[in-house]
Amino acid sequence: MMEHSRKIRIMAVLNLTPDSFWEPSRYDMSVLESGADIIDIGAVSTRPGAPDVSEQEEWARLEPVLKTLPDGLAISIDTTRSGIVTKAHELLGHFIVNDISAGEDDPLMLPTVARLGLGYVAMHKRGNPRTMDSLCDYPEGVTAAVISYFREFSCKASRHGISDWILDPGFGFAKTDAQNMELLENLSEFKQFGKDILVGISDKRFTKGRSRELEELAVRNGADILRVHLRH
Repeated sequence: MMEHSRKIRIMAVLNLTPDSFWEPSRYDMSVLESGADIIDIGAVSTRPGAPDVSEQEEWARLEPVLKTLPDGLAISIDTTRSGIVTKAHELLGHFIVNDISAGEDDPLMLPTVARLGLGYVAMHKRGNPRTMDSLCDYPEGVTAAVISYFREFSCKASRHGISDWILDPGFGFAKTDAQNMELLENLSEFKQFGKDILVGISDKRFTKGRSRELEELAVRNGADILRVHLRH
């Protein structure tokens, strides 16, 4: 167990996909009873090379599970679509939107989040699962580039009236192994935004089996929430 003076929240992954990167998390409903602080439910794989999924299919995967969730769970939904957010809100009421595109993939996402008063995770990425591995060029350095990105996002969020948001640097999304490590080493620089920092590195390619060690590093450098794949 990690021992820290501040509370580190655990976001446990429930993938409602047949092709997500971490196979054991697919349809593992036992996660709902894990005691995690947040259950992150996603129905579209974002692993490198993953094909796109229609909004209809995404909702068809999500809806049956959302309808049967036990009371009292803190839920986040991993989606880039405002239509999914609206439908999920009708079923759940409040939840956190975990948007890997920080509103870039759907121009209605930020207005929808603001209108519904939902929590929001904004993540940095470039491109999509099929193109992101070719978009890792950051002339100014990856840390400076991601900080600049969140400066712009912070202004955008303020314009929409969104103050309750969480910052995710986007480990593994349009970053090389070395760039991911640079971001981990410089994670404390993101504290300048005054937002909780979410780190999702569990079992990603660049960790090379060192997920637990690198999660400890992330916490030492300021991570507030760890997005993890639970093991049994």
